[in-house]
Amino acid sequence: MKQLFLLIVCYLAFLQVNAQYTEIINSKRPGFSESPYGVGTNVFQVESGFFYRKNQIAKTFDIDNSYGANVFLRYGKFLEKLEINLDFIYQKDRVVFHNILNSYTNVSGISRLTFGAKYLIYNQKYTDKSKEIHSWKKRTSFDKKRLIPSVGAYVGVNTNFLSPYYKEEGISLKGAILLQNDISSRFVVLTNLYADKIMQDMEYGYILTATYAINLKWSIFGENQGIRKKIENNEMQFGVGTAYLLNNNVQFDFAARTTFAAKSNDVYLALGGSWRLDKHVKETKSEDVLKGEKKGSFFSRLFKKKRGKAPKTRNIKAKKRKVKEKKIKKKRKKKRRIKKAKKGTPSFYDEDKKSKKKKRKRKRKNKE
Repeated sequence: MKQLFLLIVCYLAFLQVNAQYTEIINSKRPGFSESPYGVGTNVFQVESGFFYRKNQIAKTFDIDNSYGANVFLRYGKFLEKLEINLDFIYQKDRVVFHNILNSYTNVSGISRLTFGAKYLIYNQKYTDKSKEIHSWKKRTSFDKKRLIPSVGAYVGVNTNFLSPYYKEEGISLKGAILLQNDISSRFVVLTNLYADKIMQDMEYGYILTATYAINLKWSIFGENQGIRKKIENNEMQFGVGTAYLLNNNVQFDFAARTTFAAKSNDVYLALGGSWRLDKHVKETKSEDVLKGEKKGSFFSRLFKKKRGKAPKTRNIKAKKRKVKEKKIKKKRKKKRRIKKAKKGTPSFYDEDKKSKKKKRKRKRKNKE
């Protein structure tokens, strides 16, 4: 087991590192899906919020309503493509027993404690069509590369350090394949295929999320999740929400969801925010959206400044273009003057020649 662990560490150490860091916070809230991109090295991030769930009960013994707080901690170290995270939930539930007279009991405690790691396997790159100046059609046409997603992998361990009411039979595993398509600079689609509680009563499903940026501050999303369970009934969830970017390191969000199951329907509300401590080394190069930069949150994956090239080089290139344009204009003016001179029409070019000849004759006379 130790030898296998050492081989995995050595393999990851020799992989090519592509920068994922962005100047804008990369948050997975308020949706449940995850982007394949991490937060970047030396970045610590906290994503937390409060939730309330109301259940329309159809069973004789079930949870009537619950509320609590969830905390998602993320940290980037060692590699830009690698992220370590912790998912923690503390909640309070009201359990109801339907009989001739309904009876209620309250339970509370830690319901989830999962350690995980995420790694970017493939980073899709796109052509920068903003530089296309010759053809409007090429500049506005859809890039088919955007249909190929960036790919990431997630592996987690569901610990059993939970409160008595929420305890499982033992430790279980969680795995997911994370996909992301940047359909445009404002519209992003995330797809997660996951399996949870492996080695126990396994459940698996998918999460499909579409996000759209209205402007630099506001963004909206819609989400669909399907869950297939072995013991309990299958579920289908639909959610919508919005996020507001306060500054580069702080984001607030709100979401509402509903769950459709065979014997119950839930309503879920969430309010929270995200904050990061940014200690990323600024010297490392980071790519923009078109070159496949990380795009994990509403804002960081939709609005980013290009950081692949320094601003000085851009200014130099702009100056060179202006000089070339001036030279071309001068050449065109000279050609026009020459054509007019050949036709016999007077021009400034001819007048300059005549004035020069007169000046030479005067100089000669003065010398004599």
